Amino acid sequence: MDFTKTALGIELGSTRIKAVLIDDRHVPIASGDFEWENQLVDGIWTYSMDMVHTGVQTCFANLKADVRAKFGEELTTVGAIGVSAMMHGYLPFDKDGKQLAEFRTWRNTITGEAAEKLTALFGFNIPQRWSIAHLYQAILNGEEHVKDIAYLTTLAGYIHWRMTGEKLMGVGEASGMFPIDSAKLDYDEEMLQKFSALTGMDLRAILPKVLPAGANAGTLTEAGALFLDPTGAFKPGVPVAPCEGDAGTGMAATNSVRVRTGNVSAGTSDFAMIVTEKPLGVHREIDMVTTPDGLPVAMVHCNNCTSDINAWVNLFSEFAGLMGVEVNKGELFTRLFKKALEGEADCGGLLSYNYFSGEGVTDLDEGRPLFARMQNARFTLANFMRTHILSALATLKIGLDILTRTEQVPIDKLYGHGGFFKTPEVGQRMLSAAVGAPVSVMETAGEGGPYGMALLAGYMIWKDEGETLPDYLDNKVFAAAKSSTLMADESDVDGFNAFLAAYKKALPVEKAATELL
Repeated sequence: MDFTKTALGIELGSTRIKAVLIDDRHVPIASGDFEWENQLVDGIWTYSMDMVHTGVQTCFANLKADVRAKFGEELTTVGAIGVSAMMHGYLPFDKDGKQLAEFRTWRNTITGEAAEKLTALFGFNIPQRWSIAHLYQAILNGEEHVKDIAYLTTLAGYIHWRMTGEKLMGVGEASGMFPIDSAKLDYDEEMLQKFSALTGMDLRAILPKVLPAGANAGTLTEAGALFLDPTGAFKPGVPVAPCEGDAGTGMAATNSVRVRTGNVSAGTSDFAMIVTEKPLGVHREIDMVTTPDGLPVAMVHCNNCTSDINAWVNLFSEFAGLMGVEVNKGELFTRLFKKALEGEADCGGLLSYNYFSGEGVTDLDEGRPLFARMQNARFTLANFMRTHILSALATLKIGLDILTRTEQVPIDKLYGHGGFFKTPEVGQRMLSAAVGAPVSVMETAGEGGPYGMALLAGYMIWKDEGETLPDYLDNKVFAAAKSSTLMADESDVDGFNAFLAAYKKALPVEKAATELL
């Protein structure tokens, strides 16, 4: 096997770090992963950097083992590498590379004051999870470390730095740190100046350099190779693509980088990305980010999606064990998801809120998972599962309704990817009911972000002269791709709308839970 004709994507997701190796036909040929979970430490959602390092190295070791099992060879090189991760968050370093504060992830809702003030200053929505909101909140809080910041980056930017020694990132990832000027493929200069006037801080001195997809973003150094593979078997010198965020890799993985295309990524969090053809008004519920090649994208991001479902499935698994029945967790998920299709369209009077953490779209700084029902509700397993699946999409729909109704942004078709769509039809049908539009899922949907990052790494080394990212994906990657498209029936759409009406009406109950529990 000639591994110089492969491309590798590594993505640090919320619950799993995964590596996907593709061949020059863009087909996944090997993978590795590592499961992890964020921790709430002193009120901050975080991952320890020791766990980051261990996770990346274990994931890479598992990839090498998969290659060994499939090809009988040791993986010592690839044609190109790209790394992606959960977007946003806060990772500050001093001039000597020392980390100055705990990694603050996208999940934190502790920057409300900063986000509100910056949104007013810029005339541009700055969500709480954005890096610039975290930085300004640290300034407002008078945090001692701020004066020593020499480099501010994201998790993907940090791993890229460790691999290449380069302080840079892809434009899509950068658009979750600070607003981007799509015409210049760089940070918005006017907003940089406004921030400098406000704080006296020169952001260009501390933010990563911005690159579009396809640009060479450095090569794997000797130290970088040892970081990935401490055994020393993997060799330096591999070209490295601009690192991207999970939003950008999701767009690449679903061929959703052209204007008027869109995708929904659904896992621990869920978000919808719609590539727009016009500027939008300022809405707290909608982020404006970019595609990996810099086009403006309207993003509805929700901090909470499948965590509550996972917790309930774990409970059912524990119950099965109590009854002496060993169950495969994957099969249990599949059966429970399919059971939801038997539920009533409006969930029969059951209600749940899946808020493990705060949720910006519904203006909650904290979350409390909550299940409620009326005395006369039809409390069946089918309705119960359907309730939790609709709950996982409810906040997303609230944001999407602003896009489609207030801003009149057309959604002709969405692509779904991520763990929520692994069970055929179920998540796809429920999302279609939420948006009232067809939803397509590709065969590679389960691969998600790391596959999208591998495609972006492949684009860097395999594109033709002048070939755009949309053309590359259309013509070389997805021309013969297999996908299934599904449109929910009218009763499902009406049922979701009825569920959502009850969901919004009872939101004060969830608010009270955050205050009293």
